[in-house]
Amino acid sequence: MNHRHFPYWPKRLSKTLTVPETTIVDHLETTAKRYPQKTAFHYYGSSYSYKQLFEQVNALAGYLQRKLSVQRGDRVLLYMQNSPQFVISYYAILRAEAIVVPINPMNTSDELSFYIQDCETKVGIVGQELFAKVEPLLSSTALDRVIVAAYSDYIGELGDVSLPDEVALPRQTYANGRVHYWTDCLEANLLPKEYNGRVDDIAVLPYTSGTTGIPKGCVHTHRTVNANIVSAYHWSNVTSDAVCLVTLPLFHVTGMIHSMHVPIFAGATMVMMTRWNRDHAARFIEMYRCTHWVNISTMLIDFLANPSLSKYDISSLASISGGGASLPAAVGEKLFQLTGLQYVEGYGLSETISHTHFNPPDRPKLQCLGIPSFDVDARIIDPATGKELGVGEVGEIVVHGPQVFKGYYRREKETEEAFIEIDGKRFFRTGDIGRMDEEGYFFIVDRVKRMINAAGYKVWPTEVESLLYKHPAVQQACVVGVPDPRRGETVKAFIVLQDDYVGKITEQDIIEWAKTQMAAYKYPRLVEFRSSLPMTSSGKLLWRKLQEEEYQKLEKGGAKA
Repeated sequence: MNHRHFPYWPKRLSKTLTVPETTIVDHLETTAKRYPQKTAFHYYGSSYSYKQLFEQVNALAGYLQRKLSVQRGDRVLLYMQNSPQFVISYYAILRAEAIVVPINPMNTSDELSFYIQDCETKVGIVGQELFAKVEPLLSSTALDRVIVAAYSDYIGELGDVSLPDEVALPRQTYANGRVHYWTDCLEANLLPKEYNGRVDDIAVLPYTSGTTGIPKGCVHTHRTVNANIVSAYHWSNVTSDAVCLVTLPLFHVTGMIHSMHVPIFAGATMVMMTRWNRDHAARFIEMYRCTHWVNISTMLIDFLANPSLSKYDISSLASISGGGASLPAAVGEKLFQLTGLQYVEGYGLSETISHTHFNPPDRPKLQCLGIPSFDVDARIIDPATGKELGVGEVGEIVVHGPQVFKGYYRREKETEEAFIEIDGKRFFRTGDIGRMDEEGYFFIVDRVKRMINAAGYKVWPTEVESLLYKHPAVQQACVVGVPDPRRGETVKAFIVLQDDYVGKITEQDIIEWAKTQMAAYKYPRLVEFRSSLPMTSSGKLLWRKLQEEEYQKLEKGGAKA
């Protein structure tokens, strides 16, 4: 195990950390006992205490068990935007000893049906603005009943702040007997059964994508999730009086750990936003005196670009951190000049339930993954031979640690391929190409796989291509990631049209159609028609050649400027 980073380890922290044997449910119960009247979250003008949060979690868990027959080990769909109901649902599913299946609310009905079938989900909890995507699946998939929640049930008075549309939407009713309404579920006030959850029970199945682009559920137990809850709690110095601005999506592992589980473990307060809005973020930081903000670099770039930012008092911020995409050096410098805070980047994956690496808060490096977290053994290997490489050498990042998942749900072959044994230890192969400097800090260099990182979201070209082929005009499609100043990378599709469609359809027509077929972060922002695409003699598309052409265009443009 590499110890090069230990001299730069925060002096206040031990270098190893014992993972608690309690479950995530136990954490909430303990916090509710410790701080019953303390504010758990603020949500667009309303406030709820930990006592209220705990009571609503129990009421919903009771309904899941006694009315919807949710059993121990059942997979329950959680398809919702950031809201009090997301947090309540997540913990209620766990309280019912079931497994949370959090799904990106941007997914379409077709995409959603895959997840439902893959983990045989019979019960779901959904935001009402997403119900139209779910309703057709109630008759065509294993999904049998859903609880529908209206975010407006939890809002208060917030003066001149304009609410996001889905938050302002009044509670709807549906002519569908399989729908159960959130308020009815809580008002039934059914007691849950005795809790017998254990630390090695499966807690959550966040989905990721593999080399084929087929999403795979990552099996995480309470123990693997605990490893990162407790490490983030200590590393980021989140106390019971911390106030955490919640802007990252909670379905995603980074938001899930840092913006929900950690504050609840600490007894801190969450200031929750359903949709990103830079003015709202600044207003809430000032209003609630937010101390901690975990975000993605694209959010911070937008926040700092706000010409009205100087109107707000954001001096309460004590920690700003994030990951998903590197923060440009100039933006990091601007942040420091404005706040005196250095941006603390981290690195992790769905398979590691967020971070395996952190930058030391007192000694971060920009555009750097950081150093291995508590009890993480991270190495650089030759991806072809598995040979361990040295300082400065470029290879695949592999990790061994307490937060590494147990495997892909019902995918033994992919699980086996995802690991490699080194020195008698099982290391997860991240698929990311990186290097380690002489101080033990890790840096990303490239991707082993053909993944596009669009504003922190993973986009798999093969998946986008397969959806594009549904369009009758598309004869051939090749999707690549191209540089984008705001999103880091964006999705571009090169398309060869069917002869009958040449001159009768535009690139913009394809883009508009794609918007209706796939999640908002996946659809191609750019489309270019070609008469042919570069291919190998065996018929494989030379996607890398097309990508290189795009980067060369950018370089030439920069040289002219």
